Amino acid sequence: MTPLLLAPLGLAALAALIVPLVIHIRRRTEEVPVDFAALRWLDAKPRPRSRLRFDEWLLLALRLLIVACLALLLARPAVLGWEGNGPRILAAPGVSAEAARKAAGPEADLRWIAPGFLEVGEGSAPAGASLSSLIRQYDAELPEGAALTILVPPVLDGVDAAPLRLTRKVTWRVVEGSAASRAPEAPAAPALALRYAEGQGGAVRYFRAAAAAWSDAPRFEASTASDLPQRGAVLVWLKPGRVPAAVTDWVSAGGTALLGSAVEVAMPAATAPLWRDETGGTLAEGGVLGKGRIIRFTRPLEPAAMPDLLAGSFPANLRDLVTPPAPPPARVEAAAFAPVAGVAPFRLPPHELSAWLGVLIAALFLAERWLASRRRRFAA
Repeated sequence: MTPLLLAPLGLAALAALIVPLVIHIRRRTEEVPVDFAALRWLDAKPRPRSRLRFDEWLLLALRLLIVACLALLLARPAVLGWEGNGPRILAAPGVSAEAARKAAGPEADLRWIAPGFLEVGEGSAPAGASLSSLIRQYDAELPEGAALTILVPPVLDGVDAAPLRLTRKVTWRVVEGSAASRAPEAPAAPALALRYAEGQGGAVRYFRAAAAAWSDAPRFEASTASDLPQRGAVLVWLKPGRVPAAVTDWVSAGGTALLGSAVEVAMPAATAPLWRDETGGTLAEGGVLGKGRIIRFTRPLEPAAMPDLLAGSFPANLRDLVTPPAPPPARVEAAAFAPVAGVAPFRLPPHELSAWLGVLIAALFLAERWLASRRRRFAA
């Protein structure tokens, strides 16, 4: 460990050491004079020249020590290298606690790759965090000379696309027989709730065909009413004219609405093209409205104006249009994701000792108060 001061100018407060010295020079131990009869007939003699002396050395030493500690507190003492350089072992989610402890040994410093880096106990690791980011964080906060071993299951979840580059060479161990990693389920096909005007249902068949192509049990319903579907469904509003305020409120609360080209609506300021044809022309545009998304076709839903309605790719393009972007892949074979060294070590922050120094100052102050107020100090 290397001691240092984060604010060395705080030591200027050591000049206050003169205060206890002056107090002890001017106020010595109280002495109570006692007169008796025989002394009053004696002539007063001149006092001998007094010399500088201090009473109660222990009390003076305590007061000087308190002032010195306060000055040191202002200088913010700290140490570098507070953490030891002993080996550390991390276990990724998916590795069972029993397998991790068996691989690491009973006395190893074994922690989960999870927020807080909790010690491995009998339970399983907390899930849902970014594995790559946590490994980089732990490596950056580890002393430069500490060895690091990482236990991982055969398949890792929660990684990002960037290679795992760390500040040290890591022992990367794939633990067989770990808890099975369940593959993510495919997202369900969107549910379409179509609203159209009386006598203008020609476009309904295109959306019904797309829903049938998405699933063997399509979730599709069409109506000339104006009721709004449940939150999870996609509202396809084809009624011409100004869109009702209830629809925009429904979208702002988190819904997704797909509007026909004849629908009048104030599109969001960040509206952008979302679907283009082979020539680059915009077929649909949209943007975020509140917590939801609003999308509008730019052409009438007729094959003459929009030939893509008859294309075999229409169901897939429509699904991509109304489905939020999928998260990037986060699963990888553990053996192929082993980290490599090459990142420059990070400078670790010093560990401040102000809290411990504060406790010491409090103890010294209590001792000083006890010595300063004890009864026998004022005895006659």
